[in-house]
Amino acid sequence: MPEPPTLVRRGRLLRTGAAAVVLLAVVGYVALQYVYGGKPEPRCTVVSGKGDGASYTFTAEQAENAATVTAAGTSRGMPERAVTIALATALQESGLRNLAHGDRDSLGLFQQRPSQGWGDERQIMDPAYSAGRFYEHLAEVPGYSRLPLTVAAQRVQRSGYPQAYAKHEPDAALLAAALTGRAPAAFSCEGRPDTGPGGPAQVRAALVRDFGREVRPGAARGRTVTVPVPAAVATDRAPQRGWELAHWAVAHSSALHIERVSYGGREWRAGGSGTWRAVGRAAEESGSAGPDAAGEVRIVTGQ
Repeated sequence: MPEPPTLVRRGRLLRTGAAAVVLLAVVGYVALQYVYGGKPEPRCTVVSGKGDGASYTFTAEQAENAATVTAAGTSRGMPERAVTIALATALQESGLRNLAHGDRDSLGLFQQRPSQGWGDERQIMDPAYSAGRFYEHLAEVPGYSRLPLTVAAQRVQRSGYPQAYAKHEPDAALLAAALTGRAPAAFSCEGRPDTGPGGPAQVRAALVRDFGREVRPGAARGRTVTVPVPAAVATDRAPQRGWELAHWAVAHSSALHIERVSYGGREWRAGGSGTWRAVGRAAEESGSAGPDAAGEVRIVTGQ
């Protein structure tokens, strides 16, 4: 039996009204994005140095925290395996985000608890501090580098779900290889140099904060900060340390207003895919190391 004309018209009106509401919501969202300058958060990607196609994509915020966690480990002389354990732990505990909340009084990247002696709230919310505390406890675990990752992480964290760390090991291993500099030009970010705050002074302060006295950035020349690869690093390891510093700068590019980073005959620029490209004739011929391979990292800021 056909519906009365009045009901048909009413149904059409309801559908039309619902569509109008959805359209207005979309228009409102677009308008807000235009007015407040909202943009998608820049993405970062780490690729395998083994050429096996493995990769991991995450946000600029996560990249910044991962680079700080890595620097906290290498500046203490911790091996790459320790960095992998720390990154896998932070991925599980917080998704590499500096959380101001958690179970009971848990806070930060590693969900450490002030009531359990990890530090006060302000300290734990400092990624460099919280990562340092994690490494201090990890170093006390006998033979941690030979233990399964889940066992080593659990000896530090005392989690109720110790097996959960295992699923993050492949991604953490990719990150550790790139952020310790062992895999050259394997870490890139889209970057967003039009954001702030940032500039040479902030870049120099952040380098000292994360790496300590071993890294001494040179005086800024205009918008450029040069970072000598520490002389204390053995010659055969200098390129790795240089790539660690270069990748650190890329990871912090959005937060510190960084436009360009160059090292080892390659250059990264913010915007677009943000991938590394060879620069100079020597780099084009060799595909990797140029004359500055063991010299200095150059960081150019947008301010």
